[in-house]
Amino acid sequence: MKPMNVLFIMSDQHQGKASGCYGHDFVQTPNIDKLSASGTRFSSSYTDSAICVPARAAIATGKYVHQTEYWDNGHPYEGRIKAWHHMLKENGASATSIGKLHFRNETDNTGFEKQVIPMHVVEGKGDARSCIKRPMTPPMTQSKTMTDIGAGQTSYQHYDNKIADNACEWLRVKAADPNTDPFCAFVSFVCPHPPYKAPQKFYDFYNKIDMPIPKLRDPDSEYHPWIKLSQSMRNYDDFVTDETLPMLMKSYYGCISYLDMNIGRVISTLEETGLRDNTIIIYTSDHGENLGTRRLWQKSNMYEEASFIPMILSGPGVPAGKVIDTPVTLVDVAPTILDAQDLEEVSKSHRLPGTSLLKLVQEKNEANRFAFTEYHAAAAERSVFMIRKGKYKYIHYVSFHPELFDLEKDPDELSSLHEHPNYLSTLAELEADLRSICNPEEIDERAYLSQCAKVEAAGGRAAVMARGKYQGTPVPGQNAEYLT
Repeated sequence: MKPMNVLFIMSDQHQGKASGCYGHDFVQTPNIDKLSASGTRFSSSYTDSAICVPARAAIATGKYVHQTEYWDNGHPYEGRIKAWHHMLKENGASATSIGKLHFRNETDNTGFEKQVIPMHVVEGKGDARSCIKRPMTPPMTQSKTMTDIGAGQTSYQHYDNKIADNACEWLRVKAADPNTDPFCAFVSFVCPHPPYKAPQKFYDFYNKIDMPIPKLRDPDSEYHPWIKLSQSMRNYDDFVTDETLPMLMKSYYGCISYLDMNIGRVISTLEETGLRDNTIIIYTSDHGENLGTRRLWQKSNMYEEASFIPMILSGPGVPAGKVIDTPVTLVDVAPTILDAQDLEEVSKSHRLPGTSLLKLVQEKNEANRFAFTEYHAAAAERSVFMIRKGKYKYIHYVSFHPELFDLEKDPDELSSLHEHPNYLSTLAELEADLRSICNPEEIDERAYLSQCAKVEAAGGRAAVMARGKYQGTPVPGQNAEYLT
């Protein structure tokens, strides 16, 4: 296959269902919808870990979190394990990043030819507080993220605008150079990641819409005990009222529409410069957003709101208007990029667990393929793992009972079938699939010991706690804000 250009566009915290092409009732995403119509959309696409740093390390390395040990936001990627960017460079190609990476720092050798306005973890260390376990940290008592909400501009939106500006200019320069080799551009936006605040124009898209009440918001709802622990850690009920709930939701959807606008700018430039016909476009997000479901916000669990993500592929040879039900995850991105640049054998030589999406879009749905996800990070006293196979989702909580959902009959994941006698064989089959990849109890302990070491290296539990919780990774040139 002749090498093709790759434009890999990524967002942060874009809930998989929150696009028009994924069937949302009112969210406005015309550019994402257009991209989907021009290519193939994956209907069972998942993050490899529902939090920023591990998910991004999985994208980079093409390997599962337990294989790389980038467990949480305190274990950032630093180039120790080769990424697809290294692999391109070693084989005469190159990749440029524009925007958020969330790696350790800019000076590490992470394989990019150039990093344009990169965002990395705080102070090159990340969030040691998220590594504190057994006992967990006390509940939040302050949260700027949950209280400074509504219509308005944030540093993240200014940053995303600069990312789009730089991406468009980069494409124009590439198009003007007659000697340009097939390129790979990784354009990584921050929206719709909180703060839950959207520019007035985009907030107004939703201002007259009655926001739906998130499912399982009633405090008398039945919650899995692992989720109850997460709820008690985050304490969102102290910040979210019946009055502020619609504002939070409108702000989130407004940020999605703002993201969509910037994605449209980049793709329009690709088309205007004549590069579109030889470019594979990938769009995805690092994880989803709970958006009030189960009285939770942000991410950090295995339910569809947090773990299901958009995944769209478009370009030469990719069927238009097709929907693929075969489960995929973020570790499938690296083999896809390598395949697009005619480096499929490199992917095989590194024994990457994923499969090129370029291959999957040409095939029928694979009934036996499953998606695997794991989570070891903030608000998780014990690790949790997930298998999605066919219509079933199996969630394995270390030291807690599992959950099993039939997503065709129960898409909202309201009734677990783990104790139903008719589903015991399904439960056993999916647990066997999980254990074919890893030993969850052993991985849970390995993650815990690594996190303990990280806390000690940061000065110990008391010192980390005294510093407080930072209110989001700052954009380049700004300092982190901590609240105790």
